[in-house]
Amino acid sequence: MNKPAARISALSLSLVLLAGCATTSLVSAPESPAQSQALALIEQGKPRDAALQLEALAATLRGGARSNALADAAWAWHLAGDSARARSLLGQVTARQVNGASLQRYQLASAELALADKQPAQALALLKDHGDNVHPSLRTRWSLARANALQATGDAFGAATERARAHAGLTGAARSENQAAISGLLGTLDDATLRSRAAALPANDPLYNFAGRALIARGLPLPRPFDRDGAAQFDTSKRPPAMSDGYRPPAKLAVLLPLSGRLATAAQPVRDGLLSAYYGETRRRPEVNFFDTAGTPAGALAAYDKAVASGADFVVGPLGRDEVDAVYGRQQLPVPVLGLNRGKDAPPAGSAGFSLAPEDDGIVAAEYMRGRERSKALVINSSDDTGRRAAAAFAQRFAQRGGSVAATIAVSETVGDVSAQVRNAGAVDAVFLAVRAPQARLLAPQLALAGAGGATRVGTSQLTTGSGKVEEDVALDGIIYPNEAWNVRSVSGVPSAAQVAQTLPSARGAASRLFAFGADAWKISAYLDKLATEGGLDGATGTLYLDSNGNILRQPAWSTFSGGRPMPIAGGR
Repeated sequence: MNKPAARISALSLSLVLLAGCATTSLVSAPESPAQSQALALIEQGKPRDAALQLEALAATLRGGARSNALADAAWAWHLAGDSARARSLLGQVTARQVNGASLQRYQLASAELALADKQPAQALALLKDHGDNVHPSLRTRWSLARANALQATGDAFGAATERARAHAGLTGAARSENQAAISGLLGTLDDATLRSRAAALPANDPLYNFAGRALIARGLPLPRPFDRDGAAQFDTSKRPPAMSDGYRPPAKLAVLLPLSGRLATAAQPVRDGLLSAYYGETRRRPEVNFFDTAGTPAGALAAYDKAVASGADFVVGPLGRDEVDAVYGRQQLPVPVLGLNRGKDAPPAGSAGFSLAPEDDGIVAAEYMRGRERSKALVINSSDDTGRRAAAAFAQRFAQRGGSVAATIAVSETVGDVSAQVRNAGAVDAVFLAVRAPQARLLAPQLALAGAGGATRVGTSQLTTGSGKVEEDVALDGIIYPNEAWNVRSVSGVPSAAQVAQTLPSARGAASRLFAFGADAWKISAYLDKLATEGGLDGATGTLYLDSNGNILRQPAWSTFSGGRPMPIAGGR
């Protein structure tokens, strides 16, 4: 045996010994004032200064006190980005002498360095503690390190669990990236595994709500309603008791819509849909008042204040994204709202949000394809904001679920020749079409001629925009798309799309989607308690769920074109 192979470094020996130790106790000798002062510099964003002070302090100490100070200094150097110095000090620590939070800093620094050295098993051996056993300042990073180690050893569900535990401690970009990482990890699980593992999670496990959102996106049922903490509860105390089916509308309802201004055209079918469902209810109904937001943030805030002053106990709206951001921005809302768009932030505590966002179409399309084992997709999207957002969401989710995007092609309103780009993408088994009907009619024959005609083609709900002439829409035959439920099946409390379209122009064509959206806004306001406590609610736009963040999630129905006419897909999937 040669000497390099037989040699074991002091650091490696310490880690081996430490891996066999019992669970760490946070009880230890009190930190000296000098040690506490130095550690405080880490919280102030000055890890290098902390490292220098701790290392100097260690030079004055002996025994366990010295080892604790060295461990803390190594942690500080690690945070400062000097891994060489951190490794050197870790090698000088006598592991059995370190205790309390200093021991956990030692373990976490050693584990993260082990991960950098591609030694996940060693990292896991160091990170045995969980939850309250970990010092509060280390818990988030501790869980993320465990997640990385578990993922490296092939335990995707365990890694997602640890990331979910870390999620509450993250903010900004790090929080968004963690959420995407959890989605990616859950995306590696097949349907049966995801369902069984989600069902086995205990109440209030932080992973359950992530798993629930993944299930809904796949069109699968929830094992139980989303977990909700105190801040996410809805105050319905002013409402009369619920009826046997969960119907419990507000006492006085206010609706904020841009009845004038640039968004007035979109507001009309939303208003008509809400009123159609409202008057379709034969039981007790609340007084309802409409307030014009004029389509501006200032107008939305003024309309909200008027609604509050009128005595409303629940507010539906506003509709525009900027309007929703303005109302959500107040955080403390005296009267809860159901925002009708996706804001840049989650709804404030006690409120909810409902939207028909392009991203949702992209996500469900990716899930639909991966559920049918399609693995290589061509993406074609319109160059407007709606097309770009749907395409981006599709690409992200498709990749998270193990698929790959061969190429992305953006097309203008007047579609040109894209056959060369399609051929250059190579063999694909799926095509995602984030375009409207006139564009899709021009693209379909090009796909066939370029060799992609046999691929599964899935569009967005925009596919019906501009459709209607059977002789032209024959070109759309075989394209699958997410549809509003009321176009496919009967929905309790909501008249059928065909029936309403005979009398209301706002329920025809592309506007019918917004009409169904308005009908569901009323239904959500009347069944809010049921949504929060029991789970799914059949709506005009699809099956509705309320997640832990106050967002209304939707499982659409599925349709396809056949003979130039939209036709429901058997089973809705």
